[in-house]
Order: sequence, then structure tokens, then C-alpha cells
Amino acid sequence: IDEMPAGRQPIKTYWIRKKQVPQLKEEIHKELKNKSQIYVVGPLIEESEELDLENATQLANLYAQSFAPEYTVGLLHGRMSAEEKDEVMDAFKQQTIDILVSTTVIEVGIDVPNATMMVIHDADRFGLAQLHQLRGRVGRGSKQSFCILVADPKGENGVKRMQIMTSSTDGFVISQKDLEMRGPG
Repeated sequence: IDEMPAGRQPIKTYWIRKKQVPQLKEEIHKELKNKSQIYVVGPLIEESEELDLENATQLANLYAQSFAPEYTVGLLHGRMSAEEKDEVMDAFKQQTIDILVSTTVIEVGIDVPNATMMVIHDADRFGLAQLHQLRGRVGRGSKQSFCILVADPKGENGVKRMQIMTSSTDGFVISQKDLEMRGPG
């Protein structure tokens, strides 16, 4: 497939540093005012002593502090029961949750056309295929959609992944770059 479905626009992807998150919250507020919904993804469910990464539980609290009570923040992660996950996803689909904070459990099989922004914290910790899959959760309606990669990469490969994601929305190009970076196998 080398073209977008009818009525859809290419997703605009941006890479920002963690220190720019306050400005990002202004953009999120604009999307919410336009009755759009937001996905926020973190690499961990909860705090880790070994890794200094954002976690979904903490992110849900931070986003609630910034946007509640005007907007509703939900939390979704892999340790929840299937029933709990379904309840949260149904609430997001029914637009009773405005911001869904999650781990990568939302990577596939979820279609919420009203979601127009995907914010991925510590994006440099994800692979290109995973970032492309996550970005594909938005842009399913007719509104312009955005993917915001929040990352302060520590290495050259992390920087390269951010540059690749901001320069292409073509899955074939991204998989070719991934192959070049990681090698076959």
C-alpha cells in the first residue's frame, strides 16, 4: 500500500527534548479544545530502580495534574486484567477519557478516529518498527494528526532513530533504515 486511505492526512511527526514538554502541553491543550483525544506512551508501567525512564503510572499522574478536572486521564498497561483493559479502551473509544496514558499495549488493533496526537516519552528507547506502529494509532480520521517523540538520546543510534521517524511516514523506508542500522537476522 503506497497511499493513504481516502480522507486521511499524513501524520506530522516531531522530535522534542524533555525540557520542551511544557510547550508540548500547550499544544495538547489546543487539541483537547478541538474535542480531539490524546495518546501518551511511556516505556515502563511503574518506576524502576535500574532505569531512569518515564513510566505510565507517573505520567498518568503528571498529565492529570496538568489537565484534570477539565479533561479525563486514563491509564492502560499490560498488568491490568483483560476486563480492565477493555473497560479503559471502551471509555477512550466512547470519548469519556480524553488522554489515555499507556505502555505499548496500545501498539496494535485499536482504532479511535478522534485521537489526533500520539506523545511517546523516552522515544529513543523504542525501535523504529514499534515507533511506526505506535504512530499508526493516530491519523485514522479526517483531522490532522501528530506524533511527538520526546527524547534525550544518549547515543548516536537513538538520534538516528528520531531523525528517521521525523523524516518519513513510509513503513518501507523505515524498515529499510532499520535493516541498515541493525543488520539482518
